[in-house]
Amino acid sequence: MELNKTYNENCLDTMSRMPDKFIDLVVTSPPYDGLRKYNGYSFDFESIAKELFRVSKNGGVVVWVVGDATINGSESGTSFRQALFFKDIGFNLHDTMIFAKINPIPLTHNRYEQEFEYMFVFSKSSPNSFNPIKIESKGKIEKIKSRSKKAQKEKSYAVRHRDNPETYINDGTKYSGNIFYYSVGNGEKTNHPAPFPEELAKDHILSWSNENDLIYDPFMGSGTTAKIASLNNRNWIGSEISKEYCDIIEKRIYNALGMFQ
Repeated sequence: MELNKTYNENCLDTMSRMPDKFIDLVVTSPPYDGLRKYNGYSFDFESIAKELFRVSKNGGVVVWVVGDATINGSESGTSFRQALFFKDIGFNLHDTMIFAKINPIPLTHNRYEQEFEYMFVFSKSSPNSFNPIKIESKGKIEKIKSRSKKAQKEKSYAVRHRDNPETYINDGTKYSGNIFYYSVGNGEKTNHPAPFPEELAKDHILSWSNENDLIYDPFMGSGTTAKIASLNNRNWIGSEISKEYCDIIEKRIYNALGMFQ
C-alpha cells in the first residue's frame, strides 16, 4: 500500500488490502453514538475491530477515543461494550485513560457536567513501544547500597525494588498519570465537527511508537493523526469516507509540512 496517504473510502476497504500484522499504532476517535454527526455515514464497529486486530502487529497498540450519548435519561454504555468486545477478540485492555476537557461545553440538565471522554489503550500482546511522558517528582536522586530494613524504611517515600542489593531513588521525575488534560475547540479551524486536540494525538503517537513506525487512523476526519505523525517522523495511512474531509486533510498536511521544511 502507498504510505502517507488518505484513502477516500470505508476503512474496511482500506484494511482489506493490508497484510496481517502491518500497523504499529492506531490513534482514532470513531463517530460514536450520534454525538458526532458524520455526514450521514455509519460504521460496522465489530467488523472494524476485528480487522484492526488482524492488521496490528504483535505488540501494536490501538488508542480508541470514545464517549457515550445520554438517551432517555441514561448514558448508553457503548464505550464499555466496545472495550469488552476488543478484549473478546484478543486485545489486551492495556490502560483505560481519560481525556479531561479543560473547557467543556456547559449543558443544562440534572447531572454534573460531562468533562471527559475515554481513551482506551488496547494492545496486541505487550506494547512494543512505550516512551512515557514524565513529570517532575519530589523524589531525590540517590542510590542506597544498604539492604537493611532501617535504611529502606527511612527512604520508603521513593524506594523501588526493595529486594535488590542496590536500590535506586527516582531521578527527579515520575510517569505522568493516565488522566490527560486538553483544551478543545481553540486550535486550528478545520471545518470538521469534532477534531480531537493535536496534543492528544502527539502524546499518544510519541508514547506508543517510534520514528518510521506506521500509524493508522480508520476515521481520519480532519487529519489530526496524519498531521502529527508527519511532524514527528512517522509514516501514516488514513481512511476517510467523506470527500469533503479528505480535502481538509490534504490541505492541513500540505500546510503543516510546508511550515516545517
